[in-house]
Order: sequence, then C-alpha cells, then structure tokens
Amino acid sequence: MNVLEEYKRKLRTPEQAVQVIKSGDWIDYTTSLGQPILLDRALAARRDELTDVKIRGNLVFGPLEVAECDPSQEHFIYHSWHCSSYERSLCDRGLCYYIPMVFHLNSDYYKHFLTVNVAMACVTPMDRHGYFNLSTSTGVSGQILRKADIVILEVNENLPKLYGGYDECIHISDVDYVVEGHHDPFPDAPVPKITDIDRKIAENLLPYLVDGMTLQLGIGSLPHALGNLIAESDLKDLGMHTELCSDAYLQLHKAGKLTNRYKTINRGKSVLGVAVGSNELYDWIDENPSVAVYPLSYVNNPEVIGRIDNMVSINSCLEVDLYGQVSSESAGTRQISGTGGQLDFLTGASTSRGGKAFICMSSTFTDRNGMQQSRVVPRFGGDIITSPRSQVYYLATEYGVVNLIGKSTWERAEAIISLAHPTFRDQLIRAAQAQHIWRRSNKR
Repeated sequence: MNVLEEYKRKLRTPEQAVQVIKSGDWIDYTTSLGQPILLDRALAARRDELTDVKIRGNLVFGPLEVAECDPSQEHFIYHSWHCSSYERSLCDRGLCYYIPMVFHLNSDYYKHFLTVNVAMACVTPMDRHGYFNLSTSTGVSGQILRKADIVILEVNENLPKLYGGYDECIHISDVDYVVEGHHDPFPDAPVPKITDIDRKIAENLLPYLVDGMTLQLGIGSLPHALGNLIAESDLKDLGMHTELCSDAYLQLHKAGKLTNRYKTINRGKSVLGVAVGSNELYDWIDENPSVAVYPLSYVNNPEVIGRIDNMVSINSCLEVDLYGQVSSESAGTRQISGTGGQLDFLTGASTSRGGKAFICMSSTFTDRNGMQQSRVVPRFGGDIITSPRSQVYYLATEYGVVNLIGKSTWERAEAIISLAHPTFRDQLIRAAQAQHIWRRSNKR
C-alpha cells in the first residue's frame, strides 16, 4: 500500500475519530499551535457520554472546548505543564491543574511514568514520503506520540514546516487516524508592552553581553526590550539556542545579528524547541535551512547547553527573597506560568565556557489595590520556589546586576537589597537583621 492510499484509509471526520475515547482515558493535546482545535470541539460534543476524561497540554492559547463546556469537571479535567495566559485564567476558575516539571525531563516522564491512551496533535499536511511535520510543537510532541495507544493527527494547513535535528516528523504508518478541516489563520501573539523599566534592565545587561554569544531568551516584555537594544547595538555574530522562539529573535535576524557563526555545536543553526509569536515569525522559520527544531530533551539538556561557549540565558521571575530563592511561576498559591526551562538553562549556562545565567525582574509591582509592593521579599511563605538559592547566579533589576555565586547569606542579603527599590531597602535590612543574615558592620 502506498502512503496516499494509507492516508485515505485512515482519514476520518473529527467526530468519527474521537469515538475511540473512553471514560477514564488520559488524552494529550501537545502544546501551543499543536492544539487540536477540531478534535477538541468534537470531543467536547461527547461530554454527556463520558466521565473522568483527563487531558494534558501546555501553552495552549484557547479556547479549550473540553474545559469551557464542563465547569463541574465530571466529564473532562484539564491539566497544563506550563500555563499560557488563557490556561492561567482557567486555573483561576478552577478549571485547570498545573503539573510540576522541568522541561528537559518531560519526555522521560512520558517514557517511564505516564499513560497516554490517545494523543491528538496538529501537524502540517503529509508530504510525498508519508511524513507529517510536528512544526512548532516538536519540542514536546515526539515522545507523547510514541507513548500513545492511539495517535490522531489533525492537519492544519497554516502550520509552518520546520527542519529539525530529530523527532520533528511522524510517518503515516505510525498514525491511527487523520482528520482534516478548515482552520483560521493563526492570530499574532500579543506583543508585550515594553516599559521604561524593561529598557533599563536591558541596558544593565548589555555590558555583560559579547560578540559571538549564544542567547536563550524567555518570553515577555524584557526579551523584546533586549532584542531591540541588541539590534541597535554593535554586538554581532550572535547565536540562538532556546526553548521558546519569540519575535525577539526575529528582531535579531532582521538586524543581521543572528548568524550562529561561532556556535560550538549546531554551528550555523538557530535551535529551538517551541515557537510562539507573530505570523512574520512563523514565515521566517518556515522551511528555513538556518533554523533547526529539536525535542526539549535536547534543547534544554544542561549538558548540551553547557557545551555551547558563551551561552547566555536570560529569564524573568516574580519575586526573590533575601536568601536568593526565586519564585517565577506563582503569586502566593495562584499559578501564573510554570517552571519551564529556567532551571535547565540556569544549570547549563553556568557550566558553559564564558556562560552567564541571568534572572531579571522589576524591583516593584502594583497590587490590585493600587499599592506599590517590593519584588524583593524577606523570605517566602507560601510562594512556589522555582529556582533554589544554590542555582541562582546573576540577578538583575532596574537598579543593577549582582552575581550571587559563592556569596554567603549576609553577602547575598546585601547584594539583593541593592537591587530593591530604595523605598523598601531599610525595612529589608531590618528583616535581614531579624533573620540573622545581616552583618552588624554592613553599611546601610
């Protein structure tokens, strides 16, 4: 049987395909643009026939019909490995549950521990060799599809096709069902508003950046600010090795900065695991030989990251305490995002020759009551710790950059307080004294 005949034999409507799902099953939706929109809608339509169907996804931009149609969660229960703003809103409504993890181990979780009864993912149209491209979801999809008892692919004609190192494709022979249907073009991801504080933090980081470095940038307004600043700077011959590719890298490419010329592995290639951004970004990575997509088990592997000379990792956080512990994923008990790859890149970049790992934040935020609050706190009391103090290196705010490597508790307290807003420094010093991490001879 040739691949086209096999394709036709496995072709189903979304409604037919989801008939294989049974009460109690574990279902996977992969991630972001891989969200199976037509299959999700068809599964939601079966709500009253099913109970206790558990679904996993991450960075899904919604809407998720299975979550929205069942506020009782008697029929469908949704879980996320890393919350998008939409999934965060589901968490706030009690309709989503976060699964803790670090991304470079995510494939191993599936391989060794998790059940996947049915995996459903969006892919590009099948090529003449019988392969579907996993596109911007390659970072997490391969092992999920291998582990699944049943694989259903939803063809999305709008997905970019990405060349890869491995696991970027799946063959029709490894698929149980294929569905087709109309998909609207992807909306551009919201462009984060860059603040004056973002620009100041980016300016503080600039002296630490060098020609030929390889960058990992997180998501949000700071990476965009840094991308703008680097694009306008004299820095040159930069590389890309990142868990999530955003429009910040597109800025660097358009400015002629992103050559990957001096990367010590994957030379000449912009390496990513997942991509989220504008349609212009998707057009750039589509069938681009200078871009290579890999599973996050490779991209986020600290050993791999450490082999890249001058690897610079820049991520953000919500709060830091005087011990150097970092909270990047929750506000109190409210889930905001997830651990993601922060620990992976902290570990990897710190072992890179010439590498640096930065965690950045504004010194303050405004709470719901309009009150200014410090992001530097005396100690955590309920917030989820994303990065332990033993693995936090450079910290940055609009007031400067400090390196915590090898610093004792009093040295850390002094350095971290120097990053706090001046309004809060005296009370932080008093807290440090009460916590016995402030030298009596320290200057105020």
